[in-house]
Amino acid sequence: MLLTPGPTPVPEFVRKAMADVTIHHRTPEFEKIFEETRELLFELFGMDEVVMLASSGSGAMEACVTNLTKKKALTINSGKFGERFGKICKAFNIEYTEIKNEWNTPVSVDAVVETIKNDSDIDSVYIQICESAGGLRHPVEELAAEIKKINKDITIVADGITAIGVEKIDTTNIDAVITGSQKALMLPPGLAIIGLSNAAVSKIEENAKGFYFNLATEIKKQRTNTTAWTAATTLIIGLKEILAYIKANGGFETLYANTALRAEATREALKAIGCEIYPQTPANAMTTIYTENAPQIRKLLKTKYNVNIAGGQDHIKTSIYRINHMGLVEDYEATWAVNAIELAMDELNIRSFDGTASKIFSQTMFKGK
Repeated sequence: MLLTPGPTPVPEFVRKAMADVTIHHRTPEFEKIFEETRELLFELFGMDEVVMLASSGSGAMEACVTNLTKKKALTINSGKFGERFGKICKAFNIEYTEIKNEWNTPVSVDAVVETIKNDSDIDSVYIQICESAGGLRHPVEELAAEIKKINKDITIVADGITAIGVEKIDTTNIDAVITGSQKALMLPPGLAIIGLSNAAVSKIEENAKGFYFNLATEIKKQRTNTTAWTAATTLIIGLKEILAYIKANGGFETLYANTALRAEATREALKAIGCEIYPQTPANAMTTIYTENAPQIRKLLKTKYNVNIAGGQDHIKTSIYRINHMGLVEDYEATWAVNAIELAMDELNIRSFDGTASKIFSQTMFKGK
């Protein structure tokens, strides 16, 4: 049972669609698929423009940094992926300043506002919606609104790789939102998507750089239902299938509600058996538990209970474990996982098993429904 926060399991009907006869990307047949997929993405993002890239999410992060920063970037670092925005700036010799916090700590809106007021060169801000290194949810919408009050021309880029498809994002004040195929969209890795505001598109047209990740080139091509370079045809076919399925089965709002309920039930279940939630503001994409027994619990879950969950990285590599809630996770799968964690804790002499975890999970789920 794969319950890592990416890659997530690919549903069978999506795998079957992607296993069909390969078609050429420069044909009317694929252009129709591309057009239909774009229409669904506009619904998902709720933004003025969408761009698909044959890359991982990191490619879209790079594209946003190189195409949307003219003078200086402000990067928010509360984990591995917030840190990555700074590394991209450094790789391209783009001037940037960084606000850094512990991986369980959301950024302070006041700290961002103060930094921007004290540095008129900052023309772009890069932040994660969900920082998946620790399962943290940043106050992105509030932050974006406050930044636009200071200077409406500052471009705000949000990494939504573990947020798009998990919850509805208020993009009113956000200029670019990034996601990747292997998270809540339940596809194999290899496709990145960026939602853009009209202001971001204008800035890209003035400032576009690069060759493969030149977003001005891609926007122009994709508005005609093709791509500048070779399209990820199989993944785009799969993307159309999963988005159409979600829309036909209750829509995105139903998916968001189910994910939020599953996340709440998992957190309540694990807190009931003495587990410590790691982030101060947990994201619904995953539940992250802080414990010195993380490696042993993960090993038992995988070898004895057939549950594969993720650990941490860098300085918290052996201090946390993370359970995925993204995508079409069945209630019984999540129940199995929390029950297996309680059994593992019993085997490690942390607490005696009494079925509390699965009981609290079920009670919370039924109450929510």
